[in-house]
Amino acid sequence: MIRRSDNTDPRIEREQGDVNTTDNRRKYWERNLSAEAKKWFDEDNKYFLHQSLSTPVLNVLAKARGSYIEDLDGKKYIDMHGNGVHNAGFNNPVVIEAVKKQLDDGLTFCPRRYTNIPAVKLAKKLAAITPAGLDRSLFCPGGSEAVEMALMLAKQATGRFKTISFWDSFHGAGFGAASVGGEEHFSGGFGPMVPGALRVEFPNYYRNPWGFSRQQDVDAECLRQIELILKREPEMAAIIGEPISATPVIPSKRFWQGVKQLGEQYGALLIFDEIIEGFGRTGKMFACEHFVTPDILVIGKSFGGGLMPFAGIVAGEKYNVCRHRSVGHYTHEKNALCAAAALAEIAYIEEHKLCEHAAELGAYTLKRLFKLQEKHPLIGQAAGLGLHIGIDLVSDRKTQKRATEEAEIIMFKCLEKGLSAKTIEGNILTLRPALVITQSEMDRSVDIIDEAIGEVEQGKKY
Repeated sequence: MIRRSDNTDPRIEREQGDVNTTDNRRKYWERNLSAEAKKWFDEDNKYFLHQSLSTPVLNVLAKARGSYIEDLDGKKYIDMHGNGVHNAGFNNPVVIEAVKKQLDDGLTFCPRRYTNIPAVKLAKKLAAITPAGLDRSLFCPGGSEAVEMALMLAKQATGRFKTISFWDSFHGAGFGAASVGGEEHFSGGFGPMVPGALRVEFPNYYRNPWGFSRQQDVDAECLRQIELILKREPEMAAIIGEPISATPVIPSKRFWQGVKQLGEQYGALLIFDEIIEGFGRTGKMFACEHFVTPDILVIGKSFGGGLMPFAGIVAGEKYNVCRHRSVGHYTHEKNALCAAAALAEIAYIEEHKLCEHAAELGAYTLKRLFKLQEKHPLIGQAAGLGLHIGIDLVSDRKTQKRATEEAEIIMFKCLEKGLSAKTIEGNILTLRPALVITQSEMDRSVDIIDEAIGEVEQGKKY
């Protein structure tokens, strides 16, 4: 019998995903974990520190390949989450071969004060594929560290220390990254965070607190909040945000143009966190290509080819101003193995036209989801760009009340039918598959979602 690690606590945030303390999670464990899986589940439960979004875990995996993950019992799931690392597919053979070659070449770790050819080639490649004006890179092990580097660079370049970010955003779990994040889950209980972190509303056109129905009115209010802070709070170093949110909420180009203009007017740099959206996810190599070019671009997750932990920043030449400081002093800054994986990932995305594939298949998928929206009252809205899609589930379309309980049940029903997805904000089923997913695999995924929602609407609980 698998025991819950905690009683369901209403204080636990669901902003970043489904939590592991609910009755439905317990039922999933009891219904789906075999004796072998339970053995390793219990070992994980015993030796890892518990967290609401990880241990106790969901299941135990044995393999991952392409668009699929596979558990210990051999059951395969189309994975619509992948923590964002699987743009070129899990265990992409081209990336694996590049890593093997680098191992055989005899250079993996590169000590500080030295460089290596894969790292230099990677920085040069990023200067070529990012928007014009983004020319210089720094690398690090993970996205949280990359956000920290971006913030430190902005503060050093401007001589200021304050930041504007957005409520409900997530930029990492490091102290500086959590300080600019908009979720209490990652900052509560730690005492004072990094000073000067101020926040405003993100332009959510479906859910905005003012009841506005027009996008331009939402944009205007969010821009008004930003300008008000810029006017009244001197020492503003940067405005940091995701060009498209994780759910996703897709701002207008007009909004980001307004943010960019305000930043230039008041001397604050624009930092785009594309840890999720980068490398083809939205139908372009980088999401900022839909909007404006930031002063600093943050990349991660899929940057390591789905094999290596790797992240970084790309900034303009004029921000190459920290020779007297070290804002990215990471041991694995120029790890040759990570660089080889990243180069192979980028080459695969380009050669196989995964950006174009994401744009085309994403548009096709949204059309199917719009039809489901007409069929299912539980779907309040389907939205997305490329293969970055969310389904906002509601118990009442008029009030837009979040269908949190129903969303969790739908998620577990999908899992049992062979589809792994994640809920964000409690009720939004997010679909971020590998960019190598086929139309038939996506059709199967939408069919599973259709079945699961239909069952819940018919009163079939979990």
